[in-house]
Amino acid sequence: MNAELDLALERRIGKRSAAVIEKHLGITTVDGLLNYFPRRYMSRGELTPISELPLDEDVTLIARVLSSSTRTMQARRGTITDVIVSDDDGQQGLRLVGGRDFRGKVPGTLKISFFNGYKAKTELLQGRRALFSGKVTSFKGQLGLTNPDFQLVDDDPFTDSGQDPEKLAAMPIPVYPATAKLPSWKIQKTIATLLETLDLDALPDPVPTEVSAREGFLPVSRAYRLIHVPESADDWRRARDRLRYHEALVLQSALARRRAQLAAEEATARRPVGDGLLAAFDANLPFTLTAGQSAVGQTLAAELARDTPMNRLLQGEVGSGKTVVALRAMLQVIDAGGQAALLAPTEVLAAQHFDSIRRSLGALSGDGLLGGLAGGSGVSVQVTLLTGSMPTAARRQAMLDAASGTAGIIIGTHALLGDNVSFYDLGLIVVDEQHRFGVEQRDALRAKARKPPHLLVMTATPIPRTVAMTVFGDLETSTLSELPKGRAPITTHLVGLAENPAWAARIWARAREEIDAGRQVYVVCPKIGTDDDGDFSPGEAAPPGAEGEEGRELASVTAVVEHLLAEPSLAGVPLAPLHGRQEPELKTETMAGFTANRIKLLVSTTVIEVGVDVHNATLMVILDADRFGISQLHQLRGRVGRGGLPGTCLLVTALEPGHPSRRRLEAVVATTDGFVLSQEDLKLRREGDILGASQSGGRSTLKLLRVLEHEDVIARAREDAQHIVGGDPLLAGHPELADAIEKYLNPEKEAFLERG
Repeated sequence: MNAELDLALERRIGKRSAAVIEKHLGITTVDGLLNYFPRRYMSRGELTPISELPLDEDVTLIARVLSSSTRTMQARRGTITDVIVSDDDGQQGLRLVGGRDFRGKVPGTLKISFFNGYKAKTELLQGRRALFSGKVTSFKGQLGLTNPDFQLVDDDPFTDSGQDPEKLAAMPIPVYPATAKLPSWKIQKTIATLLETLDLDALPDPVPTEVSAREGFLPVSRAYRLIHVPESADDWRRARDRLRYHEALVLQSALARRRAQLAAEEATARRPVGDGLLAAFDANLPFTLTAGQSAVGQTLAAELARDTPMNRLLQGEVGSGKTVVALRAMLQVIDAGGQAALLAPTEVLAAQHFDSIRRSLGALSGDGLLGGLAGGSGVSVQVTLLTGSMPTAARRQAMLDAASGTAGIIIGTHALLGDNVSFYDLGLIVVDEQHRFGVEQRDALRAKARKPPHLLVMTATPIPRTVAMTVFGDLETSTLSELPKGRAPITTHLVGLAENPAWAARIWARAREEIDAGRQVYVVCPKIGTDDDGDFSPGEAAPPGAEGEEGRELASVTAVVEHLLAEPSLAGVPLAPLHGRQEPELKTETMAGFTANRIKLLVSTTVIEVGVDVHNATLMVILDADRFGISQLHQLRGRVGRGGLPGTCLLVTALEPGHPSRRRLEAVVATTDGFVLSQEDLKLRREGDILGASQSGGRSTLKLLRVLEHEDVIARAREDAQHIVGGDPLLAGHPELADAIEKYLNPEKEAFLERG
């Protein structure tokens, strides 16, 4: 049957239908369409005749389109499509309300309005019937619906007088993820055709018989039929629960099998030594490690000492001391003769890591061989910086030091990933602010090690994919929950200019107050100049809800600098721009001027998102804050309040109250807990590709699983998968499960697992 599932769709539904499905849904195989599940279901049993519509209540009705017209709105941009419908279909058809027959009732008409309703304009043509669902409103004394959900039901079996009306009324209508030119009802009809051509009873079942019996699952053939053609709400719920667990078990088994393979993989053990660099570093620390830092340090030390690769996520709020923990792990690896590479997302952050690590090492930082290569003496370690903008001679020397083993710690940006960069013995990779890198970028660095290296990724705000992988158990996780002493609280406010336009001037007066008190101010913009679309982080897409706002002119660094130079309340204030297109020397000079308090106000893009540490900065103004994701906003505001002085962050938006993008801003205002925000981020952005390279959510490759909603399902599947793989690592006794894993893992996902 696997061969059947792999068949091209045209073999089962015809060339013409298959071409339409491929064009609009990108699906080409029987398996792909069979697993294209409804996103929700509508109930026929809740139908209401137009003559009995109740005001301010949600209703569902079936009606035929009498006329449709589209006009341009006068007060705002866009169009309104007005559709007049009647529940008289011109025949002696059925009017069902909870199964009751309404033959003979006087038909009613209703006006339904759609704002910018392209789908309604193209689909709701005269004569077509559709099922509408929405809240009844009143305008100028007339009842109507505004922007209701609808589904065309031209081929609906309502007019089939041979059907039992009560049974018809109880049958849910599946609603599929659709496109403007391929409505849900056409997808439903195509899938119904596919179901009739398949021998569903021959489908392989990857869920072991004993698990199905324990859970009370439907047979897999019955589940596939009822999720697409349910006769009752209970049908699709039982089918969905069965197939959701099916998906969870396949994914968890893939991860469990890979973990078993990794456990058998040989890495170089980096065992601690008693008199090396790490011991000397600890002896010279000017502060005491927090309890969390000590505990995580012990965990890392134990895992580095094993001959299997460490794969750990270190989570901690901004300023919780992750870098010190990572540095101690690097020194343990260097004591054992290996090298450590730290991958940073920006040149500003890479340079700051280079400076801060050398300062932290003090006399232990110097030129010379690795501690292990120097006979374990561990007298000093060379720290080398490698970035793309370095002069050719300096970059060539840094690459030589990395390749020869002269450099023990190599800190860099994407330049570390170049084909001509090599290492003598790369033992540990530390990825800082891991949400700024894609999977392939991290893999390019891992491939430069002789044996699988140990991996430590750090983040102050887990992005959805990280949270998802944590829940799925693919990463071992450590958390630093304590903040260091001296960190002041940060207050965040939402500045809505749509409802309070006068606040625009107050923002700059507030900035002047902070500067007059001897403090400094960040102003963050989503764009560099007026000719670009934004300066978002590498690998981070524009946040959900941000699209469709082409008419807005977003704040840019160049335009804001020009405006603030003419702003009366900021007269005489030294200010400067900072962004990614500037020459490295200018960026360094500008940051040095801001750090030294010569520049009082810095207008920047997100280049200051991570790593910038200016203790005197107490106010951050983020313009067009709705253009940034939750992760970025949380990182950005972490730049203030770092010197013991209370910090303030103003999230400025021109969007109207109630706009979906403002929900992100409200979430950031409500809490400074990065882990709470990561959960909200996951709700808004989805999981991304659990096994693939996609970092943002938006389009999850999970079909029925949702990480936050189904942790209990995932946990049960993980336990079952561990039991199955533990007793049968090659899955020789579970061929259906092994086949399902191979089918689930496309080449990209398989490569991802191979990379660990």
